[in-house]
Amino acid sequence: MNPTIVQIEALTKVFEGKDRVVAVDRIDLELHEGEIFGFLGPNGAGKTTTIGMATTRILPTSGRIVINGIDVVKNPAEARQLIGVVPQFNTLDRSLTLFENLYFHCRYFAMSHSEAKTRSLELLEQFHLGERQKAYPAQLSGGLGQRLQIARAIAHRPRVLFLDEPSAGLDPQSRLAMWSIVEQLHKEGITVLLTTHYMEEADTLSDRLAIIDHGRVLALGSPAKLKSIFGVRTVYDITLKSLEGVEAAAQWLLTKPGVESAEPYEHGIRMTADNTDGLLPLIVEATTAQRLIDIKMQVANLESVFIKLTGRDLRD
Repeated sequence: MNPTIVQIEALTKVFEGKDRVVAVDRIDLELHEGEIFGFLGPNGAGKTTTIGMATTRILPTSGRIVINGIDVVKNPAEARQLIGVVPQFNTLDRSLTLFENLYFHCRYFAMSHSEAKTRSLELLEQFHLGERQKAYPAQLSGGLGQRLQIARAIAHRPRVLFLDEPSAGLDPQSRLAMWSIVEQLHKEGITVLLTTHYMEEADTLSDRLAIIDHGRVLALGSPAKLKSIFGVRTVYDITLKSLEGVEAAAQWLLTKPGVESAEPYEHGIRMTADNTDGLLPLIVEATTAQRLIDIKMQVANLESVFIKLTGRDLRD
């Protein structure tokens, strides 16, 4: 196992006010050098707030974050030398060309003129933006803009790269291209912390991940380990016309062989089972009174693990 490069201890953030909100609730995490660590959870789970504290933009209420031996609260300027950040929203300077966005970032991190110029041109070629170096961010597609944001974030050669919902709003082709970039950075030895609410993204990219909801870590491990530990099988979302008597229908299904859980939810019944043989006729029989509309089956994946842990969909 590689050495720990990011240590998060009892990290807590409370937003005081009329409605007191505990956004992050005593999180403990370790990131190992060179790994891709995924933060998987629905919107509002606490992912972005955690990233904000780790990258010095938000002060913790309590707890500690140490990056490569540097406490980010006590020594924020030193910590920023070690990290690159790609936030949820495009923060490129629209008045600067692509080259200038990279060049002035390098200068901000104390590179000389010649070093900043060389590094900027190098990154433009690496990210296949060389022919567009005189273009402006407004002339880029969402995927190309995100590519430039990642290039800028690593321009000063950080040890840890924080990606906050990097594929949000991207089309499928751009999302795959972004995955390829992250995997290449991983091969180069950069430690990546990736927040996402896309199950497939977390499953594809993460060496390890934490499932987070309501500011708490619910599970931690590799995607394969989590699917194995929680023993998730097939998930059935059973949509019904009427919810009258749905509790009794769910309880009846729960008595059938192979059914692990069956609970009413807002559209009908959500059921998990480790054996699909013969279950469809039983579902039809159980829901006759409620008038079955649709049955969706989902094989074991991180989303089904999340549903088992929280009882709600990843994209809620």
